[in-house]
Amino acid sequence: MGLEGEATAAVHGHRLSTVVPSSVTEVEGYELGDADLAFRLHYLRGVYYYAAGEVVRGVTTKVLKDPMFPWLDAYYPVAGRVRRPADDAAPAAAEQQQQRGEASRRPYVKCNDCGVRIVEARCERALDDWLRDGAVDRVRLLCYDKVLGPELFFSPLLYVQVTNFKCGAMALGFSWAHLIGDVATATTCFNHWAKILGGKTPDAVTVNPRNEPQDRAPADAAVPRSVKPVGPIEDYWFVPAGVDMAGYSFHITEPMLTRLQQQQQQEPAAAGGAFELISALLWQTVAKIRAGKEVKTVTVVRNDMSARSGNSLANEQRVGYVEAGSPPAKTDVPELAALLAKDVVDETAAVVAFPGDVVIYGANLTFVDMEQVDLYGLEIKGQRPAHVEYGLDGVGEEGAVLVQPDADGRGRVVTAVLPKDEAEALRAALGSTLLHPAP
Repeated sequence: MGLEGEATAAVHGHRLSTVVPSSVTEVEGYELGDADLAFRLHYLRGVYYYAAGEVVRGVTTKVLKDPMFPWLDAYYPVAGRVRRPADDAAPAAAEQQQQRGEASRRPYVKCNDCGVRIVEARCERALDDWLRDGAVDRVRLLCYDKVLGPELFFSPLLYVQVTNFKCGAMALGFSWAHLIGDVATATTCFNHWAKILGGKTPDAVTVNPRNEPQDRAPADAAVPRSVKPVGPIEDYWFVPAGVDMAGYSFHITEPMLTRLQQQQQQEPAAAGGAFELISALLWQTVAKIRAGKEVKTVTVVRNDMSARSGNSLANEQRVGYVEAGSPPAKTDVPELAALLAKDVVDETAAVVAFPGDVVIYGANLTFVDMEQVDLYGLEIKGQRPAHVEYGLDGVGEEGAVLVQPDADGRGRVVTAVLPKDEAEALRAALGSTLLHPAP
């Protein structure tokens, strides 16, 4: 049995329950914005690891659940379910959309307090061992593997998996439907819950239930180069990539990053920061793995915290593309980094306005900038996560790479979601040169 099989067998005993808001939600419906619907075929998977110790020993499932009731009072749409206006008996949302001349099938979230699913599981491995062996798809094993549909009205928008390790450590795994917010939204939401758990008063939450649809592009609009059209998609919100996809997470330590930066500084074309440099390295490496297949165009998704609207549930990341003039496999890493820093063509408005269903992550090889996202703010009674890693589901076969800070902010954690054979080849290519499995 390989590493992946051993990891799969080690996680078992899943038990499900539900947490709902502590009071009845007065808002009937939460309208999804155009940007929300653009990302509706994608899912965020985030895992927070906590070392064994006195704090974790005292954290029972009940301790974790109790602050979720007021948490969901604030983030009430997260406890709802997706509906289309035609599914209900003439709700107000349907009337409003008809008045605007929109199709009556536009999805929205019915705030019916159906709740968040809690999953309890066990792992027959020690945390250090789990992280050391670099098993492919370990993020997915610690996040409940569900998507929306085919029965949308029964599909939770969030699952929280609590996994207890043999050594006494714990992992919290979040499966978050991207249509209710981007990674910055998700982490802020999770951190809000953690503050309540720690006895603190979290910041006020601003939920705007009226995300007014914007003008859509005409039906014959050109497809943005950042995305791939699919569908139309009905009630099963997942598009298989056509090949088996797998996630591989690894750690770029501070010394490794310093060496990369020193190599970059020796090149006249050098530009950009750690995200651009690491993305360029992965771009070049994947292009080499795909010998004979062009990887000249890549998609870039950026989470810019300075540009947030203040709405607590939102998809406000920027989407664009970069095109290399020469084959990336034969292009120096600093030159590719300079392209990623200077030559991204922003297509956010076109992607949001596009009238059809699209795949964004994996339409091209996609690089996701999580440099500014507060990943380590989810403290359990004062204890910070020892390690955090995020992945994606619903990724197209071109793959996606997420780049985030590590625990001390000086290195980086990278998760690559690629066709399974490429994930194995990437691990071998990087392991034999600069990198090693996380953390």
